[in-house]
Amino acid sequence: MKNRVVVTGGGNVSALGNDWSSVRESLLDQKNAVRFMDDWQQYEDLNTRLAAPVTDFTMPPSYTLKKTRSMGRVAKMAVVATENALASAGLTDNPLIKNGLTGVSYGSATGSSDAALEFFNLLERQSMSKVNGTTYLRMMSHTAAINISVCFGTTGRMQTTSSACTAGSQGIGYAFETIQNGVQDVMIAGGAEALCPTQAAVFDTVYAASVKNESPALTPRPFDQNRDGLVLGEGATTLILESRDHAVERGANIIAEVVGYATNTDGKHIVRPNQKMMEQVMTMALDSAGIRTQDIDYVSAHGTGTEHGDIAETQATEQVFGENVPISSLKSYTGHTLGACGAFEAWASIQMMNEGWFAPTLNLTSLDSRCGKLDYIKEAPRTLDAEYLMSNNFAFGGVNTSLIFKKS
Repeated sequence: MKNRVVVTGGGNVSALGNDWSSVRESLLDQKNAVRFMDDWQQYEDLNTRLAAPVTDFTMPPSYTLKKTRSMGRVAKMAVVATENALASAGLTDNPLIKNGLTGVSYGSATGSSDAALEFFNLLERQSMSKVNGTTYLRMMSHTAAINISVCFGTTGRMQTTSSACTAGSQGIGYAFETIQNGVQDVMIAGGAEALCPTQAAVFDTVYAASVKNESPALTPRPFDQNRDGLVLGEGATTLILESRDHAVERGANIIAEVVGYATNTDGKHIVRPNQKMMEQVMTMALDSAGIRTQDIDYVSAHGTGTEHGDIAETQATEQVFGENVPISSLKSYTGHTLGACGAFEAWASIQMMNEGWFAPTLNLTSLDSRCGKLDYIKEAPRTLDAEYLMSNNFAFGGVNTSLIFKKS
């Protein structure tokens, strides 16, 4: 018999705030964190000037230079989010973390860009002047996961995900499967991403980035016919997963149960989403959880605010659930945080489920008629007594994930 898996803690660093009370306030006030990026004015050919940065992040004083020398911004945010998650789970300095039965499953799309620049100097100018012993450690795609392990002393399984927009949700999904199959008792899971203009350029070049530079509060606009693309963000979110028996035995506070997970790939196109495979991953997650479509009370959408993505996702959701499932996109508040989005959206959705309400999609005033027929939460938070929620994410390369959580 497979283990039941529960969530016993969560920690967060985001543009909306670094604790649930701050994030909750922004969601209830319906205020996004998007702003005009003055620093991006130097990039003359970059059309978008919008992002949702974390503006108040600092490392706690306990992190000395010796501790942080191997960390770029993405790893630092991941480590702080993890420290907060362990504290909320009652596992700070607990020997359980170091006993070999606690692992890490964590993702980001990339490491820190400033470290990559040190290597670029070598390639462009044939100079080693900026390269040092920590350059690669800060640049590598698994820098967040490795620094979490070193900081907190985990000696169990290590799973790193670098699948762009599904890195965080795959991190949680793999952690779920690891505990479910009895390989580890506890998993530190989630995702992180640091903001970089190169990421904006990726979407700018394919006309998928918002250019509403004069009105940051009005973008992104997931599902809206007047959308003009996504806005990037940054942050880190960590969940602590445990086997239910392990959590109960140590008297942990259980905040939700992970009951289903699925991931698949389109196998067709590097950037264009595939509706049928989106439908399949949701159905696979339902089968994993052993529940019916009508049991899902809320869907946290990937909802980036891009034309092809919004249409394919919502039509897939309608095909699986029909027209009555409530749905909204948290990216309308935080922008698209790439490797962090799946973890943040899962954590925030669990918090809202436990409080009996869900945030609306911001800036959704005129639904795109090509989107699926669904119960879009808009204009105001929705009071909703939900027992199950589904959190979906879809990435470049046709990587799809679906997680299902149950109220504890």
